[in-house]
Amino acid sequence: MTELPSGRSLARVAMEDYLGRVFKIERELNELCEARARTGDTLSAEEILKRRQERSAPIFAAFHKWVEDLLPATPPQSALGRALSYTHNQWNKLVLHLEHGDVPAHNNYVENLIRPFSQGRRVWLFANNPLGARASANLFSLVSTARANGLDPSAYLTHLFERLPAADTVEALEALLPWNVRDVLRTARRAA
Repeated sequence: MTELPSGRSLARVAMEDYLGRVFKIERELNELCEARARTGDTLSAEEILKRRQERSAPIFAAFHKWVEDLLPATPPQSALGRALSYTHNQWNKLVLHLEHGDVPAHNNYVENLIRPFSQGRRVWLFANNPLGARASANLFSLVSTARANGLDPSAYLTHLFERLPAADTVEALEALLPWNVRDVLRTARRAA
């Protein structure tokens, strides 16, 4: 039986020969989207999908074969075995962007959005009681939603807390949601 290369050398192969090349293609697609946006044009999801199918799909096919070839000879409880098994078991999710042009190739955007919440959990451990923790989580949710809608969280919270006491209907509450006050806050900011 031949000995497998080390997990580190195989991880380097995975990144350099396969995933790194795919991320390079994604960077090029993002640059093309930005260049088109500067001219008032767009790169449609269909165009993105076509380019991914042409360039990334063959790389992923080779990567899949590489993983499948390594898996049987790798001890399943080793770090490499667990990594290969995870890749094998999550394959459909890993290649979802090859079926839908509007799905990103990675989840960095979402990871960056939830990172402050994950870090906040440690702080909430010391909220003294469940109500305090819930209040902190609710406030954090408001701030994150404001940011996700392109609003300054401080301006949004000020707007919200000034108008919330008078909101006595479902419609009045919905009018205070970040995506419904975006134009009001931007107009107020320009006037200031």
